[in-house]
Amino acid sequence: MTVNPSRATVAKSLDDAKLSVFHLKAAVTAGAGFFTDSYDLNVIGTVTLLITPQFHLDSGQVAMLTSSTLLAVAVGAMAFGRLGDLLGRRRVYGLEAILMIIGALVSALAPNFAVLVIGRLILGIGIGGDYPASGVIMTEYANTRNRGKLVGFTFIFYVFGQVSAYLVSLLVLAVGVPDDIAWRVILGVGVIPSLLVLHQRRHMPESPRWTAHSGDPAQAVKDFESFAQRPITAVASREPVKRTGRATGGTLSKRRVLIALAGTAGSWFFYNVAVYGINVSQPLLIKNIVPNATTVSNIALNAVLVVCFSLVGGIFGVVALDRMRRRTQQAVGFGLCALTMLLITAVPGLSATVVPFTLTFGMSLFGSMFGPSYTTMLLAAESYPTSIRSTFHGLSSGIAKVGAFAGALIVPLLLADGGLRIVTLVASCCFLAGIATTFLVREPNGLALDDISHDLAVKPVAKDAAAVSSGAEVQA
Repeated sequence: MTVNPSRATVAKSLDDAKLSVFHLKAAVTAGAGFFTDSYDLNVIGTVTLLITPQFHLDSGQVAMLTSSTLLAVAVGAMAFGRLGDLLGRRRVYGLEAILMIIGALVSALAPNFAVLVIGRLILGIGIGGDYPASGVIMTEYANTRNRGKLVGFTFIFYVFGQVSAYLVSLLVLAVGVPDDIAWRVILGVGVIPSLLVLHQRRHMPESPRWTAHSGDPAQAVKDFESFAQRPITAVASREPVKRTGRATGGTLSKRRVLIALAGTAGSWFFYNVAVYGINVSQPLLIKNIVPNATTVSNIALNAVLVVCFSLVGGIFGVVALDRMRRRTQQAVGFGLCALTMLLITAVPGLSATVVPFTLTFGMSLFGSMFGPSYTTMLLAAESYPTSIRSTFHGLSSGIAKVGAFAGALIVPLLLADGGLRIVTLVASCCFLAGIATTFLVREPNGLALDDISHDLAVKPVAKDAAAVSSGAEVQA
């Protein structure tokens, strides 16, 4: 395989770079986006409790409100994922933050249900764009040794956003803000982290891997040296790389890429059907167990669950990244989630009292954050060549969010018609399917980023022998 030496040198320098302050700054910047994503997605459960009597929502409208954002997330992920490969990671890194700001403001000021849904759709497109933008650019900045931990560290901010969603809601209600104003304040607070994200991302350099691949290794070297604080040596002269825009279509025809997509998108899809269906409707689930609980006590119990189980599971998960094989960690997390859901389904007493249900349900939150919450996103970013990495990460996360949409739409209806045990049975089946699709993905732990997907690269078709001898190369 012939590889542009400039591109290979930049990639090797990134893979071998020592952990630096820039890596941590980049992780925090990307993590701030996930914090905002999580806050905006998780407050809707509480907002639904507050807004239902004001707007006189029926069960179908509640399902639409909790799920519409997720469908928009799918659209945003696919669209921005493709733009990330065509225009560069950095160029789309701030645009989605602007959409999140607009969406949060429209939602908070909505005079009726229809405008609220429109605001949530705008917000969802921005959130969707953040998945490939943040996930891919952090993966491409990272070195081989710490890649899992760096990307995992960005996503633990998702848990912080989830905790904040419940704590902000609890605080707003605890100080006595009327319900008809409280939900607007809760939604409006989501603008603040989005503004901070937009400010910080303006100062981030472009991914050197993408820049080198696009035919400008000299600029890639400058970008690398600006954050690594050390020079790159032995970089060959600039060699423009012809890009046709047909790489995605050509690569999609390859069986190995389709298998990889089935693994990254499939496991993420099944995970999101179960988790988003449960998490977005978590206040409704708790209300099903404790029907007489006040709104404040409901939110407080949800906050305790997230802090004691999701946050702890997230911390253990970050520690395990790069120490465990990615596929093993994902399968362990899926397995724990499936087991707890099966227990709730099979043992009627678990869903009849608060403490047994809380402990069992909490262990599913632990398993979720320990494994697939990190690894689904990480595997989608690691499994593809630079030329299509953002596109296929966007496809994977977009397909996954279609699953999230289905879960968030169906769970409230199942909960209303069939009860909690039907919900947990469906969730357990999804978690088991997630284990099966996990092993369609190649294990990336310990491998250089370009080595993981080298067999997925496509050789351009040369028109004649002269074109081959003049330097036609494999896209990597």
